[in-house]
Order: sequence, then C-alpha cells, then structure tokens
Amino acid sequence: MTSPVASNAKYIILGASGNTGSIIADFLMSKGLKVRVVGRDVGRLKRFVRNGAEAFPADMTDAVALTTAFKGARAAYLILPPLHSREEQEQQSDAIAKGVRESQLRHAVHLSSYGAQVPHGTGPVTGLYSSEQKLNAIRDLSVLHLRAAYFMENNLAAIDMIRGMGLFGHALLPDLKLPMIATRDVGDYAAQRLLDLDFSGKEAREVLGERDLSMTEVTAAIAHGIGKPELRYEQFSSDQIRQVLTQAGWSPKKAAVYIEMFEAINGGLLVAQEPRSRQNSTATTFERFVQDVFVPAYNTKAHGA
Repeated sequence: MTSPVASNAKYIILGASGNTGSIIADFLMSKGLKVRVVGRDVGRLKRFVRNGAEAFPADMTDAVALTTAFKGARAAYLILPPLHSREEQEQQSDAIAKGVRESQLRHAVHLSSYGAQVPHGTGPVTGLYSSEQKLNAIRDLSVLHLRAAYFMENNLAAIDMIRGMGLFGHALLPDLKLPMIATRDVGDYAAQRLLDLDFSGKEAREVLGERDLSMTEVTAAIAHGIGKPELRYEQFSSDQIRQVLTQAGWSPKKAAVYIEMFEAINGGLLVAQEPRSRQNSTATTFERFVQDVFVPAYNTKAHGA
C-alpha cells in the first residue's frame, strides 16, 4: 500500500472507528482541531472525513506507514486492534513503537489496561504490558498509559446466550468485584488529556469506572433493564468457555488467551493498583450503560431474529 504524504494534521487517532477512538476524534474536531484518522478500512473512516478529518490508510503492522502518519503531529492516540493472536499483537506494538520513534512524535495517550503492570500470565493484557515497555523505551516521548478497567461493553457478548439460553454464563467468579468502565468514559478522559497535554515523561493512570461490580450484580442490572427478573448468572468452567468461544468462531489460540485473562482476574493476578478516588472514577453507572447501550442492542437482536 502506498502511504499518503503527511500533512500538518495535529492529532493522529488510531482505531478511530472504534468505541474510544471515535469519541476522541469527534471531540477534537468539535474544538476545531486538525485530526488524521488512521485505519485499515478507509470506508469506516468516511464519516470523519465528512466532518473535516483526513483519512490515512494503514495496517497496524506497517511501521513505514505509521511513521508517515505520525510525522509532524502534536499528539497521537495509540491503541492496539482487537487481539487475534499474541504474535500479531507483538507485531502491531512493534510497528506502532517504531512509527512513534522514527516520526519523532513527542506526546501520546496509549490505551492500556488495568493489570498491565504484570509482565505475563494475563492474556491480552500481557501484550499491553509489552506495548507499554516499548513506548517507555522511546527517550523523547511523553506518554500517558491509560490503564482502563474491564469494559462494560464486554457484557454485550452475552446477548445471544441470554436470548437463547435464558442465562448469563461467563468464566468470572460470581461474587468477585472488579472495576468496570463504559468505553465512552475512556474516550472522554483520553480526549481531554490529549487536548490538555498535561503529562510528561512516562506516566500510567488507571480509570476505574463508577464502581466495582460483581457478575451477579451485573446480571441483576441487566435483568432489570431487559425486564427478565428471572435471569441468573452461572460461572462456566474454562472448558465450557473454550467451547462457547470456538463455536462463536474464535480460534483455539485466541480463546486460550482470553481464558488466561479470566483466570488471572479470578486468581487476583489482574487487579487495579490505585485505590479508588474521585480522580480515577468516572461518571457512567452500569445501570445507565444498560439503559443506553445494552437494552437497545438487546432489542435490536430481537427485531433482527
């Protein structure tokens, strides 16, 4: 692929068509700032172009294209694509780090995860530990690693099971509380930090959502929202989860990586480091997420059946 010539776009957004990147791109453009949205599928970037952004086609393993994309930018939002394999994840973080280094980018917000302080044994979060280390090795880069809580949107994957089986099955312990955050809150936080550029050196900051929740509490909130008070949560074994994921089309290797993450959460390896505070808590409650996001998605599935 031939890379477009770099222009003077001030902010570079990787993953602009995703849940967090789209919020960041929209926010920065609403401030009248120049934005370059980067992605493999230019078609998914058209709506940003209509609002004045520059689309830049690049694969996240193409260090040459990413170098061009980052060149001359004031700051960038860095995100790894959804995981297909740990090997590909390493190739992507290698390419992003090389693009940052060779373009001499000076400021970046990097979407990481709570638990990314652990070097191995945490599934896809292991790749974010690695990505953090690669960016930290770039001497003149000021980078904020945004260690986000477990995404509330992850629970959308249960819709088919709830509709088909009448229960919410997952690998997580039923009463273990973990931090959960709406992706819109992650996007809002990252966008403001990119606008302010109020960080220097290498910094990690957790964003932990409105409160910690157990899967039993999550299921109760969903049950109330969709009008099914009988809905219950059931912890599945790793073998059951592997079967569910592979039946959904996941490769065995990808399924194994996520099962490792669930086991790391259950075992207390993947945990937040910061005490909850006003600074690392965000506004959207899980109940609001259910009403705004989960219920519409659930009803769409019903109408499309």
